[in-house]
Amino acid sequence: MAQTLKFGNKVWAAKEDSVLAYNDINNNYKPLPFDFARASIGTRVNKEGLIETMGQDIARIDYTDSADGVLLLEPASTNLLTQSNNNFVGNQVSISYNNAISPTGENNAFKLTANGIDPFISQNATTTSTTFTLSVYAKGVGNTIGKVCNFFLIGDNYVQAQQSSNFILTDQWKRFESTLTLSSAPSSYVQWRFDIPSVAEIGDETLVFGAQIEALSYPSSYIPTSGSTVTRAAETCNNSGNSEVFNDSEGVLFFDGSVFTTNESLCISVNDGGATGSGNRVELLWFSDGNFYTQVGNSSQEFISSNTFYNKILIKYGSGSYDLYVNGFRRITNTFTSLTGLVSLDFKRQGSFTFKGKTKELGYYDTALTDAELETLTSYRNWVSMVNELNLNIIYNG
Repeated sequence: MAQTLKFGNKVWAAKEDSVLAYNDINNNYKPLPFDFARASIGTRVNKEGLIETMGQDIARIDYTDSADGVLLLEPASTNLLTQSNNNFVGNQVSISYNNAISPTGENNAFKLTANGIDPFISQNATTTSTTFTLSVYAKGVGNTIGKVCNFFLIGDNYVQAQQSSNFILTDQWKRFESTLTLSSAPSSYVQWRFDIPSVAEIGDETLVFGAQIEALSYPSSYIPTSGSTVTRAAETCNNSGNSEVFNDSEGVLFFDGSVFTTNESLCISVNDGGATGSGNRVELLWFSDGNFYTQVGNSSQEFISSNTFYNKILIKYGSGSYDLYVNGFRRITNTFTSLTGLVSLDFKRQGSFTFKGKTKELGYYDTALTDAELETLTSYRNWVSMVNELNLNIIYNG
């Protein structure tokens, strides 16, 4: 297999404005970097499991749910809470700030001690949106391990209220997340409220860190605040490769990763660097209608239902036809028109559909590959590997 572009797959290198893809045919290493941009700082979970802040325009390799790391590409988002670790209103609870080691490895988590049976903390956020994702890191202490906690989203002083499903506190830091929607836009603010635990005994203790509320339909990485709302800028990653890497006649585009949502249009594309209408493109396309599309040439496209799980996906094209493989199975065969002038690999469609998700591996082959090679490339080496890579839980029966 002639893999002319490699990216990720446990091997990562980045600097300001750039993250490295490469060609290593015949053990001759040639850099094929992506242009990377993010006009703000951003956080990631590093190999040690700690939250770490990355500087402006430095790509984030995140280890939250993959021991091999993923390239994190997120949209712009704002933490609407002005104090992510301070200034909470407490109900039947005492609050001790900077009391414990947090997921950053610093002494900046706060401890909550129940002095009633209905303890909760809250903070208001100024907004007129309707859909929000609430998140926080929490950890049980002693008697609270195994107890239930939950979120409330409250609009306009209890005129509207939505409750999350239940979460279970453990003896480890865990990020709890819930997306909730109000029936109508609040006139001025919403309230982020966390019940800790929802049925308590006096003296129950819970550790908390990193409160966040975003006007998004899914959670993004932690955005720290300390006196005002903070916005993390959107990320872009484009322009890897050249005409020597890509083959107009035949090739394979391979992706191992996941997307954050199925109701936005997202794309990974090999293209000629021109306008969208040129038709010279090989695309993996998650469309806003909830379906996944392939696009080869100007007019051919087929779809399957989309999801936000980790998937191994590839398009093989050549001799006027193309195949789509997903997790070891051929899903689509179709024809396409000719391609010319392929020069660039982008995390977007030409000019739009910027990709938002997690990438374990991205690669390009300048030959069509055999069916056996395609099945091997998109399948898993064993059952445990498959379960781990899909971020599932192993359940033993009997």
